[in-house]
Amino acid sequence: MCLIAFDHRPGSTCPLRLIANRDEFHARPTAPLGAWEAAPAIVGGRDLEAGGSWLAVHRRGRFAAVTNVRDPRLTVPPGSPSRGELVREALERDDLTAWLERLADGAARAYAGFNLLVGDGETLWHLHSGLDALRLRRVPPGLHGLSNASLDTPWPKLIAARQGLGRGLRYGRFPEDALPVLGDARPADDDTLPETGVGLERERQLSSCFIVGRDYGTRATSWLSWHADGLIEIGERRFGPLGIRLGESIERLTLHPQ
Repeated sequence: MCLIAFDHRPGSTCPLRLIANRDEFHARPTAPLGAWEAAPAIVGGRDLEAGGSWLAVHRRGRFAAVTNVRDPRLTVPPGSPSRGELVREALERDDLTAWLERLADGAARAYAGFNLLVGDGETLWHLHSGLDALRLRRVPPGLHGLSNASLDTPWPKLIAARQGLGRGLRYGRFPEDALPVLGDARPADDDTLPETGVGLERERQLSSCFIVGRDYGTRATSWLSWHADGLIEIGERRFGPLGIRLGESIERLTLHPQ
C-alpha cells in the first residue's frame, strides 16, 4: 500500500473510514480481495509472491495495513521477511500491544522500512520504521494520511487524498464521494515535490494519487468502513497496466469478537 487516507473517530457510530491505493509492479502475482483459503477469518487481498498483504481485516475485529518507506539510504537486511507479513501478524497476534512494543524496541529492523497501521475499532496504532526513527504511537482522533514517509508528512498526494476523503465525508456518501481523488493521475507541480533521493523524473511519476504505467502503477484502490454495530465493509477496485480497470470486489463482514 502506498497511499492511505483515513478518518479515525473512536466512540462514534463509524470509528474508522479509509481509502487507499496500492502501487506495485503489474507482474507481481496477487490474489483479489476475499477470505484467505488458509486463514478464512482474514479478508483482504494477498501477495502471492511473498504471502502477505497490504490491507486486510480479521473477523474478530482487527484491521491492518502497511506502506513502504521510500528512502534509498535504507538497506534491506539479508534474508529479511516481506513487510506484507506484518499485516497477517498484526491480525492474528493475541497480545497485539506486546508484539507492537517488541517491534518498536528494535525487532522492526529485521524488515525494510515500513509504516504499519493497526486498529481494533477503538484504538488505532501507527508504527513507523525508517532510517532516522523507529516509533510507535496511538493515532489521535481525526483525519489523517499516510504514504511512504511517516504519518501526515505533507507530500502533495497525501494532502490531496486526505482532503478528498474529508470532502467525501462531508457530502455524506462513503465511499462514492471519497474515491474520485484516488483516481487522479495528474503529477504534482515540481516545486511541491519531496526529495526522497530517487531523482526528479521518478519523483514526478510517483507524485500522483493514481500512478499509470505499463510495468508499475496503481494496482488496487481500496476502501473500508467500520461500523460500531459490528459491521465492516471492505472493497477493492483492481487495475492492470496503463490503468485498465479489471474488476471490483466488496465484502461485508459481521464481526465475531473472541
